[in-house]
Amino acid sequence: MTGLNALRSLPVYSKSQLALRNGQDKPAIWIAYRGYIYDVTKSRLWFRGMHYEHWAGQDLTDELKDAPHTDEVFARFEIVGMLA
Repeated sequence: MTGLNALRSLPVYSKSQLALRNGQDKPAIWIAYRGYIYDVTKSRLWFRGMHYEHWAGQDLTDELKDAPHTDEVFARFEIVGMLA
């Protein structure tokens, strides 16, 4: 399954479930952006669940406007779910 059909079949996670993937409570490091949840576990920039002043396990949509990069950075990471 690829493309739009693959995105439609993604699991849906609550904010509470996302919060557990913060690099501390569980080994997975996830962040949300515009309703999608990305796995950033393998990124050295998210070591231990922190990237500069941002913590994993939360929706970073509103925080991107202050980032030195665009949302194109998310293309590097796997989408693992959708935020409820």
